[in-house]
Amino acid sequence: MLFAAGLGSRLKPFTDHAPKALAEVNGKTLLEHNIRYLQRFGIYEVIVNVHHFADMIEDALFEHDNFGSEITISDERAEVLETGGGLKKATHFFDGEADFVVMNVDVLTNLDLEKMITAHTSGNAIATLAVMKRDSSRQLLFDEEMSLCGWINNSTGQERISRPITPLQPFAFSGIQVLSQAVLQDIPFEGKFSLIDLYLHLAKTHILKGYDHTGNIFIDVGKPGSIEKAEYLFQ
Repeated sequence: MLFAAGLGSRLKPFTDHAPKALAEVNGKTLLEHNIRYLQRFGIYEVIVNVHHFADMIEDALFEHDNFGSEITISDERAEVLETGGGLKKATHFFDGEADFVVMNVDVLTNLDLEKMITAHTSGNAIATLAVMKRDSSRQLLFDEEMSLCGWINNSTGQERISRPITPLQPFAFSGIQVLSQAVLQDIPFEGKFSLIDLYLHLAKTHILKGYDHTGNIFIDVGKPGSIEKAEYLFQ
């Protein structure tokens, strides 16, 4: 699943007239970059959620024959639901799938997704989250075995601890995750909520692992300056 419904406020003024998914890096939209990224790892069935300029995303997919993938639209035109709410709304699309990949449309990376999927399926975690050692205002907290234990806002000092274990090590979340069906069972939140809220809730009773891909190329294409950097790194 590609999260493409967001308002893309950090990419203004571009997102005043277009969705962030259609921002271009070297002549290709972020939507195309990530559909083709998933294809490199054999993933051709993709759910795309839409809200902000939803028609433009649907038109781009139609005009390019879905870039060779089988695309299903999860329609959030009525209300943008954030990442957690967006996943919950799309739950029925994952019926029969043991594991699946979910990622933000506005990230670009050379992460070896196949290795990450193998790490997930060979372990006992219900979710495996791509994380890096990099500066970020908000970070996830893991124990020495890379099990999720909490979250911290480095700007305010606020902490949310699911497992009171020490020591804890901070990692920045990359917006890419491999999930099992168990994540979708009995989600206790409704409407608009973030996946981080869900993960911190689940971490109290389940194992969620971090997958450290520090050293990979990674760009959160959130503002025009990052697009320039992405054009240099992703030819």
